[in-house]
Amino acid sequence: MGGDCDDLGLSQRLSGFSFASSKSDVAAPSNDWVAVAKGGWEREVAATGGKEMGVAAGKECIRRPRPSAISSEKAVVIQNQQNMAGGKIKKEKTPRGSIGSSNHYQGGIQFHKSKGQHILKNPLLVDSIVQKAGINSTDIILEIGPGTGNLTKKLLEAGKSVIAVELDPRMVLELQRRFQGTPFSNRLKVIQGDVLKCDLPYFDICVANIPYQISSPLTFKLLNHKPSFRCAIIMFQREFAMRLVAQPSDSLYCRLSVNTQLLARVSHLLKVGKNNFRPPPKVDSSVVRIEPRKPPPVVNFKEWDGLVRICFTRKNKTLGSIFRQKRILSIMEKNYKTLQALGVPQAADVADVAVLGDSGEMEEESEDEDGDEEMDVEMEDGETKSDFKEKVLGVLKEGEFELKRSSKLAQEDFMHLLSLFNKVGIHFS
Repeated sequence: MGGDCDDLGLSQRLSGFSFASSKSDVAAPSNDWVAVAKGGWEREVAATGGKEMGVAAGKECIRRPRPSAISSEKAVVIQNQQNMAGGKIKKEKTPRGSIGSSNHYQGGIQFHKSKGQHILKNPLLVDSIVQKAGINSTDIILEIGPGTGNLTKKLLEAGKSVIAVELDPRMVLELQRRFQGTPFSNRLKVIQGDVLKCDLPYFDICVANIPYQISSPLTFKLLNHKPSFRCAIIMFQREFAMRLVAQPSDSLYCRLSVNTQLLARVSHLLKVGKNNFRPPPKVDSSVVRIEPRKPPPVVNFKEWDGLVRICFTRKNKTLGSIFRQKRILSIMEKNYKTLQALGVPQAADVADVAVLGDSGEMEEESEDEDGDEEMDVEMEDGETKSDFKEKVLGVLKEGEFELKRSSKLAQEDFMHLLSLFNKVGIHFS
């Protein structure tokens, strides 16, 4: 073998490795090595951790080891040596989730989309939100989901103090670090916890960029807060925001619209594109202003929601058609008989508004006409019409609601319909 190599010492170091004299006389490589043809043999020596050059049949020979056969340090050395020898340079892929390959970081903190963490990065937008909030220098401000404190800083500059509620302990530490040693440190109070579960202190105004998955329950938790606040400026998913402000006859007018506008005046302030956030969400957003009605309406909110639920099962069908459904009549009659047997009077007012903000607010009412016959099953001709059904239809006729549709009714219409049902002893709670 020494005659086939330029260096005797090299041939000694290569003892135990076979070289081929021609392509037809190629020896099979061992399991830990891969032969790469380059006009002849290529061979790498694992024992040295680098590259040893030998000559077989008058041609340069190199061998490259399998990645599994060497350590990561040796693999880097071998790759560098191949690059220097004119080999093909491959771009190293940055591992997924690393800081270099993701823009989901700020100050070394990774944001989690699954937790609804989308941080405002546009300073002009932050200024616009603070300006539209109409903050006074004496206001105590509630901020929900402050994140890294971009909006918090502007709120501290505008108001008396800020109460920030944050669930993520990493963000809590970031807030404390950011404002520690500044004039704002004694005007910022951070509460770590779930805003839906913790008791909120007194505040004058709420400004929040919230996780979109808690939009409905948070809205009604705020509207149920006592004492009442002046207004809330909240960033919502755009579709949810447009449902909040929808009016009768609008395509997005729904149960959420009716329940929210019963308790507050709602107005749309501005549309926010998804590129204003880090990381960007999949949908656009909108900023909405919510002002609680003072005094609040005197109504049993649970009963109100029970009526509105029924009316919006098919919002574009007539109320006469909806209240003829056997399923709905059965539920109403069972509730009617139970209250009659117990002799329990219905309270005029219920303090807890949270019943209006349960799940299902974002679901579209089904408008599939193919399912109308199934939904509108009435009693068969052979059955005797019940007195209860006649009582229900009588209420609809008295108020001229039988041919009206929920999608066209305003707050006053639902309130009038509920009073007519209550007058004949029919309740929805």
